[in-house]
Amino acid sequence: MKIRNWNLILFSLLALILCNASLSNAQSKERKLIRDGNKLYKEKKFSDAEVEYKKSLGLNGNSVPGNYNLGNAYYKQGKYDEASQQYQSILSNKDLDNDQKAKAFHNMGNALLESKKFPESIDAYKNALKMNPKDNDTRYNLAYAQSMLQQQQQQQQKQGDKNDQQKNQQKKEQQNKEQQKPEKEQQKQAQEKKNISKEDAEKILQALNNDEKNTQKKLTKKDGTRIQIEKNW
Repeated sequence: MKIRNWNLILFSLLALILCNASLSNAQSKERKLIRDGNKLYKEKKFSDAEVEYKKSLGLNGNSVPGNYNLGNAYYKQGKYDEASQQYQSILSNKDLDNDQKAKAFHNMGNALLESKKFPESIDAYKNALKMNPKDNDTRYNLAYAQSMLQQQQQQQQKQGDKNDQQKNQQKKEQQNKEQQKPEKEQQKQAQEKKNISKEDAEKILQALNNDEKNTQKKLTKKDGTRIQIEKNW
């Protein structure tokens, strides 16, 4: 029994050592991939850096630097929606301290700002300032986002007024067309009536001419016939 117990202990120790070694190896590989990604990022090879960061997350999906740097790589490539989503996913990590949360919110605000999602970017900057009230860069970006939102609302208001004017103009034009239509119809009918009257007049004149010719023929025929004064018995 004692031999069996020692074997079990030795087996457990060996498994623990192998597990730690495997974990250490994975962590070492993860850190190397992040370093490689950082190097490519500094060389402005953002697409290649993205690949390395994703590889590191394949080994440790909860890696704060891996997730954060991937968001930065997305941002540099103009993939602002992916970047903002990446920063949002980082914020669900309970191990983040306030400084890390502030940076994630700040960068998420930048990505949303580039996408012209001004209300959302304003909220992100405000959350960043809650984590780090002394961050002047975030405060400046917040003011800028608020200014852009105001301009956007003014432009939308102007466009709305312009659309209303166009609709009113189209409505007036349609009303004018509808008013002009009966007048044109009346003119057309009057013209048709006039034309018909002219045709009827010609027909009547023709009929009168025909009657006059027929009358003349009858008179001529009658004049050529001898009238008997005396009756034949």
